[in-house]
Amino acid sequence: MRNIFLQVINRQNAGKILALLLVATFVTSCSKKNREERYIAREVGTLYNQGKTHLDRKNYATAAAYFDEVERQHPYTSWARRAQLMSAYSYYQANDYDEAILAGERFIALHPGNSSAPYAFYLIAISYYEQITDVGRDQRVTEQALNALTQVALRYPDTAYAEDARLKIDLTRDHLAGKEMEIGRFYQSHQQFLPALIRFRNVIDEYQSTTHIAEALHRMVEIYLALGVLEEAQQVGAVLGHNFPTSKWYKYSYSLLTGADLDLIDPRDKKFLGIFLQGTSQN
Repeated sequence: MRNIFLQVINRQNAGKILALLLVATFVTSCSKKNREERYIAREVGTLYNQGKTHLDRKNYATAAAYFDEVERQHPYTSWARRAQLMSAYSYYQANDYDEAILAGERFIALHPGNSSAPYAFYLIAISYYEQITDVGRDQRVTEQALNALTQVALRYPDTAYAEDARLKIDLTRDHLAGKEMEIGRFYQSHQQFLPALIRFRNVIDEYQSTTHIAEALHRMVEIYLALGVLEEAQQVGAVLGHNFPTSKWYKYSYSLLTGADLDLIDPRDKKFLGIFLQGTSQN
């Protein structure tokens, strides 16, 4: 009797579960049908112009959806090729950078020799660039931006895209150098001098055109003095003085190395540099 009762209960539960599944399937299919009917059976020009209208009205996500539908419904037309690029641009304007990158990459994969390919490369690069965060966070996207911007500069050197890319490359490299400096200062503050020295040295070797070089050299002077390696500190100080004679960082290093009163040091004075270099060469 117990087994029969359980069988009845299980049949009732199974019936309820089946009913719920049928309702869920119906709702899902209706929802999917409504989404599909939104764009179904429309002429290519109508879809494209709708996308353009929404783009002009700054309804960027909606514009991207229309342009994507052009490609879906009319994949082998010239409209589709244009819509791919317009979709990427719309996603970029909507701050949906991942979709913008995917759309740009799809355009390049399908039309690598197209005259609009430089713009697609640039749009991908700028989508990475816009995602760069402060130096306190992971810099993977910054490295991706640097790689993408470099691609634009190398592939299309005589274009306006390359000109802007080169400017952003300098800013991106400065950002990466700033991250190295932050890590180096962290190690130095915890008296982990060797890893700090590696970070500062990396800035000098890899990011020579950035704004962080003078400070990196000064930090190396500080570390060498903390380690008791006076000769190395003097050599780095001389390099700092030769390349950045008016920098505040050289002023700080000079004060550390000579014991001079920081307030009395005027780095614009030629004697300031000459005396220090002479003393360094004598050592």
